[in-house]
Amino acid sequence: MQYSTFITALSTLALTASLVQAQSRQIPGAQQHEAMLFVDAHIHPVNGDDLPDGWMLVEDGRITALGQGRPPRGTRARTVDLDGLHVYPGLVAADSLLGLTETGAVDVTHDYDEQGSFTPEAKAVVAINPDSDLIPVTRASGILTALVVPSGGRLPGKAATIRLDGWTWEDLAIEPDSGLVIEWPGTERSGWGRRGGGGGSDSAADRNIRAIDDWFNEAQAYLDARAADPTLAPDSRYTAVAGAIAGEQPVFMKASTAGQIATAVAWALGRDLSPVIIGGEESDRVAHLLVEANVPVIVRGTHRYPVARHENVDEPHSLPARLRDAGVRFCIAPRDRPAHLRNLPHHAATAVANGLTPEEGLRSVTIDAAEIIGVGDRLGSLEPGKQATFIVTSGDPLQITTQVHEAWIDGRQVDLTSRQSELRDKYREKYRRQGRIDS
Repeated sequence: MQYSTFITALSTLALTASLVQAQSRQIPGAQQHEAMLFVDAHIHPVNGDDLPDGWMLVEDGRITALGQGRPPRGTRARTVDLDGLHVYPGLVAADSLLGLTETGAVDVTHDYDEQGSFTPEAKAVVAINPDSDLIPVTRASGILTALVVPSGGRLPGKAATIRLDGWTWEDLAIEPDSGLVIEWPGTERSGWGRRGGGGGSDSAADRNIRAIDDWFNEAQAYLDARAADPTLAPDSRYTAVAGAIAGEQPVFMKASTAGQIATAVAWALGRDLSPVIIGGEESDRVAHLLVEANVPVIVRGTHRYPVARHENVDEPHSLPARLRDAGVRFCIAPRDRPAHLRNLPHHAATAVANGLTPEEGLRSVTIDAAEIIGVGDRLGSLEPGKQATFIVTSGDPLQITTQVHEAWIDGRQVDLTSRQSELRDKYREKYRRQGRIDS
């Protein structure tokens, strides 16, 4: 073996070993085999009044009843005393790359971008790494549900809604096909001198939009032809957009500037699609259009710079409140890298500090987020019939001092340890042995 080849082989082996070591060691939660009655809890249903001294009955992974005071007599269930702690629905991250990338500097851990500009058949869910070390980190912050959104090209593929616990991607999948993703072309310059959304000149933007339009015309022609002649050879690219074209699935359109958002919405409505805007940094400037068309916005983060250099520094912090005032449906999702998805509750807290009420801030990362990504009938609030996906905390999950003590997904208690907590315990033990701390 030549020396250079030998070195390359060693480097590859070392890289592979480091990636394997980075995989999470937490064991997924065990299936619920008995009814559980949670008592002595301060329950926050989100869609209803708070229940101090509340109780909640969970059977077969679902909430079957909840109330205040003493539970009904004759309830047969294992009692779980929460000792006055708070119960909230699991938080929902409505935009993420969770499980699709692990380390920014290592290309082989990037599974969010397929080759080519038009790959609508690419399903993000099958590329998700269920052993990602970032899933336990995110889960420890109370985030139990996430929309995983591919990127790259014009039609990068299909988004997926996942639960943050499971052995395989099939275990994680709540909705393996949540909707089509479109990276909408930029149409104008931003105030910082960058192109909004990556577009070029106006003619280049027109060409990019025309390319998307032509591709959808081809897809519609194919679907019409196949409906008339079922023996026509299948084409996975075109059949992948059938649900979106029929209006049965949302189309998640990544758009930031006012021009992008306006053209994206106009184009989508012209084709009878059901658009959802991801990004929306200037969505308040076209609020009338969004309200009239009932188009929701996934606000991608409040911890960012203003869109333009002449804007007030708090412009991104108060965007959710401005959308609320204008009547636009919205939720909040962080624009951070997957390693920082755990900051979702802090993004909502920033919006609360800049105009939202605490109740609205909580809704923006629970029921409102769940409804916008299409799972509001199952998640996002604590109600009979919904999945028993909830967190047990010391207080308001939007407060940075709040601790998440327990998390339950579909009635299964999940492990809240993470790489960070293991390192904390390791070095706490070191200093305990040195006599520098008591415990």
